[in-house]
Amino acid sequence: MDAGLKRELEEKVFAGERLTREDGVALYESDDLAWLGGLAHHVRTRKNGDVVHFNVNRHLNMTNVCTASCAYCSFQRKPGEKDAYTMRIEEAVRLAKAMESENLTELHIVNGLHPTLPWRYYPRSLRALKEALPNVSLKAFTATEIQHFEKISGMPAEEILDELIDAGLESLTGGGAEIFDWEVRQHIVDHDTHWEDWSRIHRLAHSKGLKGPATMLYGHIEEPRHRVDHVLRLRELQDETGGFHVFIPLRYQHDFVDMKDGKVRNRLQARTTMATGTEALKTFAVSRLLFDNVPHVKVFWVMHGVQTAQLALQHGADDMDGSVVEYKITHDADNYGTPNKLTRDDLLDLIREAGFRPVERNTRYEIIREYPGPDASLRESPQPMRV
Repeated sequence: MDAGLKRELEEKVFAGERLTREDGVALYESDDLAWLGGLAHHVRTRKNGDVVHFNVNRHLNMTNVCTASCAYCSFQRKPGEKDAYTMRIEEAVRLAKAMESENLTELHIVNGLHPTLPWRYYPRSLRALKEALPNVSLKAFTATEIQHFEKISGMPAEEILDELIDAGLESLTGGGAEIFDWEVRQHIVDHDTHWEDWSRIHRLAHSKGLKGPATMLYGHIEEPRHRVDHVLRLRELQDETGGFHVFIPLRYQHDFVDMKDGKVRNRLQARTTMATGTEALKTFAVSRLLFDNVPHVKVFWVMHGVQTAQLALQHGADDMDGSVVEYKITHDADNYGTPNKLTRDDLLDLIREAGFRPVERNTRYEIIREYPGPDASLRESPQPMRV
């Protein structure tokens, strides 16, 4: 990068000025990861100090039966296919209650687009889960699922959201975003929820007080300019609604496990490689620098590996997600060793090992408990990157 442009970008960041599309592309073109990480760490420190947030959550995928066949997805199954499943509501409740003794605070629910499950299954599921775990927040459904509910119920999204909120919904998930630019999206997505409907549904959710996450699936056939475009669309929507708590870059996964039934469902992997650790850290850094109006950036350790997740905390991220427990959407694809679950103590150790102070939060980013950080009296104790 030209020294003059580098200096200009530094001045903008330190002055708190909004970066442009051209700035974002230039940042991705830089090969100075330490410089990028330092700028992003400056911004995350300005917003969140030495804190890393986490929560104790459980992911529930109640069905993997899906009408769509998205090119990147190893999770979906067609009706009657081997390993296709749909949980009875009682089974979902049983799995959720298994973590009750661990002071669970959130259920994160995402499903396939089931062709025959009735609409009523979904609010009934939420009601049963909320009745069983009244103090646990329900973060459920992608915008893609909400549009699917419109189709199978004949109701508009506004009425659907009202009924789901009445059943206990506190937040949508951020999924179904992938990459919004049609140049890429037409090759990776096999459903009808594109930017116009994704933003419509989240705008509605925000207007009803459902604050939540936004995501981006990166590291497949997209180019850096598409990532910049994706973030800037979300930034503009955030200017309008203020409804996003957090931005989550999600690392695209190759399909390593699914060949057990003779099918490789991920149709992108022959055309691309997965993002390296360096590319992941650059994506976190540039996202933090561009997305100036969202308070938090989360590293989903399941999709990045634990060590890369720790490094991401030095490159703009301030949230390590949670305990997760059996995230089928990723674990049906990857085979590089991420565990199904991290306990609260595991998360505390990982955050301290990275040099930060752990803070347990709930779905609304309200603080539940603050914990001591690394022991500064120990010479070998890690400390956050200095800015």
